[in-house]
Amino acid sequence: MRFALSTEQLDFATELRKILDAGQTPAAVRAWAEGDTAKGRTLLRQVAEMGVFGLIVDEQYDGAEATPVDLAVALVELGRAAAPGPVIESTAVIPALLQRLPNAEPAQRWLPALAGGALLGTVSFGSPQRGIALDADVADLVLVADGGQLAIGRRTPSGDEQSADASRSQVGPIASIDPARKLFQVEADESVADGVQDAIDYAFDIGVLACAAQLLGAGRALLDQTTTYAKQRKQFGRAIGEFQAVKQQLADVLIALDLAEPLLYRAALTLDSEDRARDVSAAIVACGDAAHRASRAGLQVHGAIGYTAECDLSLWITKVAALRTAWGTADFHRARIAAALRTPAMV
Repeated sequence: MRFALSTEQLDFATELRKILDAGQTPAAVRAWAEGDTAKGRTLLRQVAEMGVFGLIVDEQYDGAEATPVDLAVALVELGRAAAPGPVIESTAVIPALLQRLPNAEPAQRWLPALAGGALLGTVSFGSPQRGIALDADVADLVLVADGGQLAIGRRTPSGDEQSADASRSQVGPIASIDPARKLFQVEADESVADGVQDAIDYAFDIGVLACAAQLLGAGRALLDQTTTYAKQRKQFGRAIGEFQAVKQQLADVLIALDLAEPLLYRAALTLDSEDRARDVSAAIVACGDAAHRASRAGLQVHGAIGYTAECDLSLWITKVAALRTAWGTADFHRARIAAALRTPAMV
C-alpha cells in the first residue's frame, strides 16, 4: 500500500508550523517551566483557532470531525515546535474518551470549550501512569481513568499537606526531566462514568499515537537544528558538517525518522481495527528510538553547549527524554507487540 499525505494535510501542517514559529515557542516553553503560562496559553489558543483541538471532535460538539491521520499531522508539528502544555490530553485523549462514553452529557459539557481552546484538560490513567497527570495545576479539567471508571480528579496532597489545609495551590509537582512538564499526583473525586474500560483503552491508545507523533516531530526539529549547526560550526578551517563522521551520524538519524514515519501513519489508519494496540505501540517505539538517536547526535555535534539551558536544543532533548516513557516504557510497548504477534490470527 502506498501512503502519502494529501495536499490539504501538507498545507495544514505548513500553516500550523508558521503559527508556532511566529509564537516564539522556546520563550513560551521557558516561561511555562518557570510557572508563567500566559505565553503558552496564548500560543495554544492560536493553535486552537486553527481547529487543532477540535480535530477529532464531532461536529455536534463544534469540532471538525477529522481523521486520526489529521490529528497525527498536527501533533507532529506541535512536537516539532516543542509546544508546552497538555496538548496530547486536550487534542486527543479527552475528546476520544468523552465521545465513547455511553452518556453524552460529559461530552456536551466539556467538548465545545475544549475544541475552541477555552478549556485545557489533562488525564491520568491507573497504569502505566500510576495516577500522575500533566499540568494538573493549570488544567481546567482533570480526569482520572482507572479500573473501568472515569472521574473528575483532584491533586493529591502530600503527608504534611493532608494534616494542614490541603488546598489545590499547595500541592507541589513531581520532579520531571523536562522542567516544562509539571507532573502531579491526582486522585478520583467526582464520578463521571462506570464500566467504561473500552473507552479508556481506546483513549489511552490514541494518547500513545499522539505521543509518537510528538516524538517524531521533535526528532525532526533536532535533526534540523543539528544540521544547521553543522553547516555553521567550523574546525580546522572547515564546517564540521563536511566531515564524514558527522555526515554519517545525521544520515542515520534521517533514516531512523523516515522509517518511523510510516509506522505512525499506519497506527493512525488502524485505530479502529483489532491491531490498534500493536500498531500504536510499534509507532511509539520506533518514533521514540528515532527521536532519541536525534538527541544523541545533536548533543555530540553541538558539544557541551547542547547541555546548557540557554541553548534551544536542550528544550527538545529534555522533551524527548520525558515523552519516551510518558505513555509507557519501551519494554511495556514491546511486550504489547509481542503479545499481539503471539495471538493466533482470526480466520
